[in-house]
Amino acid sequence: MSEIISNQLLQYTADFTSEESLALQGLERKTYKDVLLPNMLSGKVQGRFLSFISRMLRPTHILEIGTFTGYSAICLAEGLSEDGQLITIDINDEREELINEAIQATGFQDKILCKTGSAAEIIPTINKQFDLVFIDADKVNYGLYFDLVIDKVRSGGIILVDNVLWRGEVVDEDGKGKAKMMRDFNEKVLKDLRVENVIITIRDGINMIYKK
Repeated sequence: MSEIISNQLLQYTADFTSEESLALQGLERKTYKDVLLPNMLSGKVQGRFLSFISRMLRPTHILEIGTFTGYSAICLAEGLSEDGQLITIDINDEREELINEAIQATGFQDKILCKTGSAAEIIPTINKQFDLVFIDADKVNYGLYFDLVIDKVRSGGIILVDNVLWRGEVVDEDGKGKAKMMRDFNEKVLKDLRVENVIITIRDGINMIYKK
């Protein structure tokens, strides 16, 4: 996935990062065995980062846009408050059985609510204030998803947005396609006076956005 740093350095960061749970390790293996485009899975280092942010915030409400096989949702759920809930949205229902099995294996079946359908249609129907949002879905709609969630995020809340460096191609001002989409999104966030942000070079880049 990432071309930002060498494979050797990526392996080093993984080797010297705390291990994830056995259930998450099993989910990663199953994803790579049975699912198309398995590199879309967050993986160990990014997963531990998501878990750490969640555990620091101790959120009551988390929203995830883009479930894939449920790995990142489980990582985020590790930091939920005792009565907390994570809502995760994905347009694809083909991985539902795998996701449910993974959630059951980690014991988060009462904390993670999976919704299938268009995030653009589902988000406006959710009447909650979120402490933490993770966006990792179709890149063309990143700006839309940001606009839909920003008023639902509490002051002091965090929005994490994945793939914002797009294999390092965002630095090419003549670049097109998804690299341009990510560059436009990052510029949109930087100009938004409601937030502050920092782009972190984990994996394919995460834009960490703080709502004032």
